[in-house]
Amino acid sequence: MSSVPPPAQTPAPDVKPFNPPVQGKQEELPADINIPDNYVDYTLKNSKPLPPISWENWWKELNYLSLAILTITPTIAIVGALHTKLRWETAVFAVFYYFVTGLGITAGYHRLWAHRSYNASKPLEYFLAMAGAGAVEGSIKWWSRGHRAHHRYTDTDLDPYNAHKGLWWSHVGWMLVKPRRKPGVADVSDLSKSEVVRWQHRWYIWLILGMGFGLPTLIPGLLWGDWRGGYVYAGAARLCFVHHSTFCVNSLAHWLGEAPFDDKHTPRDHLVTALVTIGEGYHNFHHQFPMDYRNAIKWYQYDPTKWFIWVCGKLGLASHLKMFPDNEVKKGQLTMQLKRLRETQDGLVWPQENTDLPVISWQSFQDQAQKRPLILVAGFIHDVSSFIDEHPGGRHLLVKNIGKDASTAFFGGVYDHSNAAHNLLSMMRVGVLHGGAPHGLEDKSVPPSQRLRVARHNELSSPYSSTAYSDGEGMLG
Repeated sequence: MSSVPPPAQTPAPDVKPFNPPVQGKQEELPADINIPDNYVDYTLKNSKPLPPISWENWWKELNYLSLAILTITPTIAIVGALHTKLRWETAVFAVFYYFVTGLGITAGYHRLWAHRSYNASKPLEYFLAMAGAGAVEGSIKWWSRGHRAHHRYTDTDLDPYNAHKGLWWSHVGWMLVKPRRKPGVADVSDLSKSEVVRWQHRWYIWLILGMGFGLPTLIPGLLWGDWRGGYVYAGAARLCFVHHSTFCVNSLAHWLGEAPFDDKHTPRDHLVTALVTIGEGYHNFHHQFPMDYRNAIKWYQYDPTKWFIWVCGKLGLASHLKMFPDNEVKKGQLTMQLKRLRETQDGLVWPQENTDLPVISWQSFQDQAQKRPLILVAGFIHDVSSFIDEHPGGRHLLVKNIGKDASTAFFGGVYDHSNAAHNLLSMMRVGVLHGGAPHGLEDKSVPPSQRLRVARHNELSSPYSSTAYSDGEGMLG
């Protein structure tokens, strides 16, 4: 007999440890390249947070820069509005500029730079960088670093605007005081390579002065002579609305609405949030599929940021618009739908399992039927005493079948009973006839309400679970 020759011995490849390329002093290594696998637990256990805020120390813990921005601006807007007439031209321009600077955050800071959900041409990048500066919410690099930490550590103490700390905290509280703990590590080395991000970071103070107050004052002043109105309404008042619009993504979007894709964390979907955040209100979808350039996936859902990016794509200003595979999106939806169905299913009362019912011989069935109204249908013995006077066809049709097999009559011989009747009848089971269903009606012994059941994975794999089998019509699991 010939033997199978051993495989040729090939030398093991020379495997070298991976070292990220460093091309010069400007190259920045990823901030999270050397963090341990148990980074979150380790950090929470070993890094000491700042002491709780109390009446004794609150004035030391305030973030005075953020406090000034968030109080002086609305003060200018309110006092100015009391002494400045609002012209319709200025009102229209203020609304327009609200959307321009808002898109700088939603389409620029958020979807382009924080999540890299599409590619933008240089002109579009500079436009969004300037528009975002007009919203006065920090530089692209600072904002994106915090937002990436929010996504990576959602609802934990490493999340800079942890929703579990309350609506007020996630809306503005986290900005008004010094952070109790440094936000979790998040890499923004990719942004350091962008000339637009570096340019905005370098000139940020001048950009916020020019785009935040200079331009919205200049345009109404030069075009229709409303310098003061431009400053008050298009500058200060518009900035207040942009601020709280964005803040609602951190607060309202984690509090109001439903979780159609995943309920593991706090993000929610709601139209109201979408309306006040320029389309960022479908937040449950966003947290599940953050690299998707859309927030709203249905055509009728309000998401002007998505429409803006799409139009830019058609004009050649944007490209590589990322969309998560529809098949995977539908899996997330189906998972939550099944979970809700399972919750409904578990809240209902079901008939006793076959294995819990006593097995009764034909003779015993006959004997017991002399003492109480027992009827045999599809191999199960039913006590109809509670229903005999409620039977829509009259009590006589039940009485004449006491002690008999009424399967043929029940399943169309006299009347082809509805699913509701079948389900109700199954709740009256008190025993199983020895020998099974003699009329070949095993398939009809399963109540319609149980022919499709939502089963957990461990139930599907159990040979003893009644929910692990169906009557051939299929089962959702």
